[in-house]
Amino acid sequence: MRITMIGSGYVGLVSGACFADFGHSVTCVDKAAEKIESLLAGRMPIYEPGLDQLVAANVAAGRLAFTTDLAAGVAGADAVFIAVGTPSRRGDGHADLSYVYAAAEEIARAATGPLVVVNKSTVPVGTGDRVEHILRETRPDGDFTVVSNPEFLREGAAIGDFKRPDRIVLGTDDERAKAVMREVYRPLYLGESPILFTGRRTAELTKYAANAFLATKITFINEMADLCEAVGANVQDVARGIGLDNRIGRKFLHAGPGYGGSCFPKDTLALLKTAEDFESPVRIVEAVVQVNDTRKRAMGRKVLAALGGEPRGKTVAVLGLTFKPNTDDMRDAPSIAIVQSLIDAGVNVRAFDPEGEETAKAVMPNITYCRDAYDAAEGADAVAIVTEWDVFRALDLKRLATMMAGAALVDLRNIYDRDEAERAGFAYTAVGR
Repeated sequence: MRITMIGSGYVGLVSGACFADFGHSVTCVDKAAEKIESLLAGRMPIYEPGLDQLVAANVAAGRLAFTTDLAAGVAGADAVFIAVGTPSRRGDGHADLSYVYAAAEEIARAATGPLVVVNKSTVPVGTGDRVEHILRETRPDGDFTVVSNPEFLREGAAIGDFKRPDRIVLGTDDERAKAVMREVYRPLYLGESPILFTGRRTAELTKYAANAFLATKITFINEMADLCEAVGANVQDVARGIGLDNRIGRKFLHAGPGYGGSCFPKDTLALLKTAEDFESPVRIVEAVVQVNDTRKRAMGRKVLAALGGEPRGKTVAVLGLTFKPNTDDMRDAPSIAIVQSLIDAGVNVRAFDPEGEETAKAVMPNITYCRDAYDAAEGADAVAIVTEWDVFRALDLKRLATMMAGAALVDLRNIYDRDEAERAGFAYTAVGR
């Protein structure tokens, strides 16, 4: 099939490359000429393991192309996916849908025949209705069907998630659109990946509900971690004890500095605004957002406490800046609030992140960036592990300790064993242990 992907960011690029790998002919469109030029030269605009090889292989096979010309990309397509950004709108937290609506208008003008328009951007309930209205208003003679197809990709594992999904949610009641979407996802259907057809509004809400629930699990175990510290329990054992119950599950029960990234913060806020608009409060999600916001600063205070006494003038080595490993994404990363807490207290920050340095510099220009974990720890009074990159899981703790001026190790991801850290000479602080 001929597929066009409007937007060559994280979702659009990964989805487009994977569809091409299934054997479809895919054109990725983006207005950012510099991004398209980079992609044509084989340079990825984001860090995602395996993406550069996947893109290169499908470009070489002639199945994947990139262009800034939306009209050329849409002409003759069987399905056009909208995969543009929907950031939180400044001031009110609503999802900014201007890019989605602009794409719909351009698609309508460029369409050359019957077209299935698939919204893959994360959007509030009712957006598909508005997109359909824009398409028909722009081209009254057009033949358009709008489908909601939310993405469930984890940064750092997106290719595997796309090719081996837990489920594929398709929001449409139109039989022609169903036939097109079955063909689009036929390779996954043959692999017995569950395909769930729903109403369009149901599909839109499913995405927000899924992310809000996962954010709730993270926030719940973080609050349990605080309680564990207060009563002398171990949150990792608590997480195992409840996670082995298959009604609860083990995933997203790792205590830490709070959630961040491009999805959970934005989507929980958008869900709250939708609930507010429809006068149907979601109090649990309200609490999740509030607790997560305060937790990040609390983790900064935990690092300051480990320094002991007056922190001003001391140095902290921060290991890991991105919101999670295997990505260069700094959006709403816990490290931002943690580092700011340290700076506000007069602490000097030396940091290392395997992939996030360039994106981090845009939001943290006033810290020292180092070449590796040991370079960051040189002369530091404390080391704080903020993101659990694999490279931080097997550090030579004795070497690290000998390079430092102090002896505090604040493990906000519970990577290390307390006895091991203390044998190496550290005063060890964990989360919920």
